[in-house]
Amino acid sequence: MASQVGKTEILNNICGFFLIHDPSNCLILQPTLEMARAWSQDRLAPLISSTPAIREMIGDPRAKDGDNTITQKLFKNGARLSIAGSNSPSSLASRPIRICLMDEVDRMPMSSGQEGDPIQLAARRTANYFNRKIFLSSTPTVKGESRIEAIFEESDKRYFHLACPGCQEKQVLEWGRVKWTKKEPEKAHYTCRHCEHPWTEVERKKAIRSGEWIATEPFNGTAGFHLNGLYSPWVEIPELVRMFLESKHAGPESLRVFVNTVLAESWESDQGERIDNHELIDRKEVYPGDIPDTRVGVLCASADVQGDRIEVLVNGYSRDEIWILGFQIFYGNPASDSLWNQFEGYLRQSWPHPIGKDLRIVRTNIDSGYETGQVYKFCKKHEGLGVRAVKGIGGQNRAEVGRASKNNSANCNVWPIGVNTLKTQIMARLKNREPGTPGFIHFGDFLDDEFFYQLTAEKMIKRYVKGIPHFEFKQLRPRNEALDLMVYNLAAFSSLNANMPLVQKNLEDVRKPEPKNPFKKGWVSGVVSKRRKY
Repeated sequence: MASQVGKTEILNNICGFFLIHDPSNCLILQPTLEMARAWSQDRLAPLISSTPAIREMIGDPRAKDGDNTITQKLFKNGARLSIAGSNSPSSLASRPIRICLMDEVDRMPMSSGQEGDPIQLAARRTANYFNRKIFLSSTPTVKGESRIEAIFEESDKRYFHLACPGCQEKQVLEWGRVKWTKKEPEKAHYTCRHCEHPWTEVERKKAIRSGEWIATEPFNGTAGFHLNGLYSPWVEIPELVRMFLESKHAGPESLRVFVNTVLAESWESDQGERIDNHELIDRKEVYPGDIPDTRVGVLCASADVQGDRIEVLVNGYSRDEIWILGFQIFYGNPASDSLWNQFEGYLRQSWPHPIGKDLRIVRTNIDSGYETGQVYKFCKKHEGLGVRAVKGIGGQNRAEVGRASKNNSANCNVWPIGVNTLKTQIMARLKNREPGTPGFIHFGDFLDDEFFYQLTAEKMIKRYVKGIPHFEFKQLRPRNEALDLMVYNLAAFSSLNANMPLVQKNLEDVRKPEPKNPFKKGWVSGVVSKRRKY
């Protein structure tokens, strides 16, 4: 089911019905405990306060008897509502429930701690009831990996059919029937697949009000419903076209978001393919300067600590493309301060920009997996330089950059990095062979062949664990430091959340004789600086 089509409101109404009209023990399961608490405060609390029938059945929220908390609600008619996160095993091991409502199941981990699949754990709690109900909803993710897609395929597969205002033929709304001209996307409209009648927005919304769910498979005990963003009464077709064009221009990662959240379709990627390292070697360029293109607006670095060296990668980012600007190896004992002093000097140097000013590195991620104590010490000391300690976290559907934790002896902030998520993005970028297009990566001629061998040292494969598909990266050669550095570097840029269009505009303003202010809101702090060499 797509975003912004009322999915959460459907869940809210189901919950309210079984709490008041058919008092039952209910469970709301969200991907994380934080999301569960947010749903309770942002969605459930307004539902209770604005619905007299529910408000009268719940106890005083100021009472201290434990019956009315953020994650537990006890109603006067005997109904009980539990709100849990799939990443919290303790919240899934409680009393039996009759109504189990699970939201965004594709964002849930494959295992809740060491207890196993959270979806199965929650479903087992309904075993004591013959009249149990289990509701699962989500926007899909990757083809072959999406849980909600697999569940839908085993259902009776119901689609919402609308009658054409012109010929009255019923049909499912499809993105391929949305028509617009290149020069006038604001005049986009939906076209009937039978009579080619162009629907106005008024006709589309009227047809939605009288639509009908039609099953395409025999009922086998599970009712499945698919609904994409074309059915949304809150977003008009021209707005969806604008979103599509922007995501298409921004690159495959943004286009995937559109496919998943608007079209409610899983993303089909070229899984299992290995990148041809010789093809990448042939793409090496002779840079005219330290920074070869005026579009480069942000510099990020990443470092990998090994037993006898520190390897450092510096990348430049524009709105759409990446330039590998520097790859440096500092040899020495990583337990000694002298090696780290060399590394610090490299991070502090400025990079001449074609516009006449200089850039400096604004975010550096260092892998904390080796010589952890020294990494923590360096990162804490140079936090003002934008230096961060990171730790790669495997698994599917991980965030690019998670929330920092100080759960270590040095009390140092350590950021978890979703390595599989970022590797998938890098693999997609490496397949892009067209300079100037979104996602393209430029390679300087200073890179040796070994760098490319390391960059292509892994391949994505699919494995099945208890019948559930898992995607993981298989290492094909011993060394893969270049790929790891690209992962940490892309995570560094992602964590900045830089307003790249504004960065580019400010760069252009610098060329003017009297720039108004190159440090406007949205500019990455300290990106442009006076040239300094250390």
